Amino acid sequence: MSENRTKKAFVNVAFNFANQIVTLVLSFISRTVFIYAFGVEYLGINGLFTDVLGLLSMADLGFNTVMVYSLYQPLAEKDTDKIASLVFFYRKVYIFIAIVVSVVGVAFIPFLPFVVNLEKELKDLNIYYLLSLANVVFSYLCFYKTSILTADQKNYVIVKISMLMNVLKIIAQIFVIMILRNYIVYLAIGTGFVLINNIVASKVAVKHYPFIKQGKSLEKREQKEIMKNIGSGFLYKVSSVLLNSTDNILISVMVGTVAVGLYSNYLMLQTKISCFYILVFSSITASIGNLIAKENERKRYEIFQCEQVVSYIICGVLIPCYISLVNDFIVLWLGEKFVLSDLTVWMIGLNMYLGCVLQPLWSYRDATGLFRKTKWIMVICAIFNIVLSVMFGVLMDLPGILLASSISRLLTYVWYEPKVLFKEYFNLRPYKYYFSLVGNFVLILGLSYIGFRLGRGLVVESVGGWLLKAIIIGSVSVLITSMVYKNSNGTQLIKEKIVNMFKRDEDNRN
Repeated sequence: MSENRTKKAFVNVAFNFANQIVTLVLSFISRTVFIYAFGVEYLGINGLFTDVLGLLSMADLGFNTVMVYSLYQPLAEKDTDKIASLVFFYRKVYIFIAIVVSVVGVAFIPFLPFVVNLEKELKDLNIYYLLSLANVVFSYLCFYKTSILTADQKNYVIVKISMLMNVLKIIAQIFVIMILRNYIVYLAIGTGFVLINNIVASKVAVKHYPFIKQGKSLEKREQKEIMKNIGSGFLYKVSSVLLNSTDNILISVMVGTVAVGLYSNYLMLQTKISCFYILVFSSITASIGNLIAKENERKRYEIFQCEQVVSYIICGVLIPCYISLVNDFIVLWLGEKFVLSDLTVWMIGLNMYLGCVLQPLWSYRDATGLFRKTKWIMVICAIFNIVLSVMFGVLMDLPGILLASSISRLLTYVWYEPKVLFKEYFNLRPYKYYFSLVGNFVLILGLSYIGFRLGRGLVVESVGGWLLKAIIIGSVSVLITSMVYKNSNGTQLIKEKIVNMFKRDEDNRN
């Protein structure tokens, strides 16, 4: 069974990597064409609406995580009746959510002028917003079916569909930008492909699990238990949205919507890079759910150690490279007028680090239902973030708002969630984890400073020069990080698993 989990996790990671590479290339082409056709104002509108609609998505009450979590056990037990009943229950919920988001989203239209901060007024702003709203609403219509693929470690099926649809969507949008230069048509194409993607993925899910069409109502006791989990998921959802989907709104109001556009370029690069390491952990979350249901505490902790050393090594390479190379990349890509300050870049890097180094913890959080036990700490984190963002935003503008997000995380769930996870699922104290986390942070800080100083001495005037600089800084980061973690427990466990996997393959061939 362990070998089957490993194989499924590997397939999910492989397909997600392929999807990210294809999407990354096309996204750069699309954004470049977009900027030169529409300008930074429309780019700012895009980023702003993303955060506004992120706030509206609180209406789903954290159902996504709760639904996938609730499917782990019946899938492991092959209880088709229970699975079908859960899907039937969530179907009604998501239809209700789509209606609520639509109503609340439309009601927000009168408030748009208060958050859009531009020197000149954009016509058709309401139409732009409504098309963006439609993207969110359509995303709820089929999730209750496709989530079973995610829970059953077959997320690669959804990824294949998404990859095809993304390619077709971006090609169509690039064509519209170049030929028509019509922003409304550009948004309409995106909305249309979201709907098509969900319909196709839904049909594929039914094909894999035809029994989900025969779902019956859950017992009152089971519905009550789910609603209890949803209460915890809701607090997590609200807190997460307030933490992650308010920055652009605050930047727009306090600094300007154009600043949102400039920051969105850096955020896109951060997000695309982050997707590569996030998918490594998100692709194995379902496998961890299966692991939690079937294995003991020692086995759970071993897998966590393997994940953690991977995240430490990834951080040791990605964060220093991002901080040292991103401004040069922006200059080569878009020009000097799109560059943000070094201080802002360091703040983006800090947030990027926290998002990377905590991925193992979050994969266990989703797989174990840890959100039920740590829900209030996220609420506190969200409150800290809003208060500190306003305070630091007044003092430091954009860098201050970004710094507030990092400080809020460090003061709350960065230390609290490991404490609960180690106690509940590993039966261990988390002190070694805290020490390793602090040690990794010091290492990343030192590597980032070394890379930054090295980068100052390497003038970039061409793509070749940038690649040379990237190779030098990347090589230094890889060398030092590898030396630090080559003898760690996590590294040794990974080596053992690789050796055992090859031995099994050799035995099977013989």
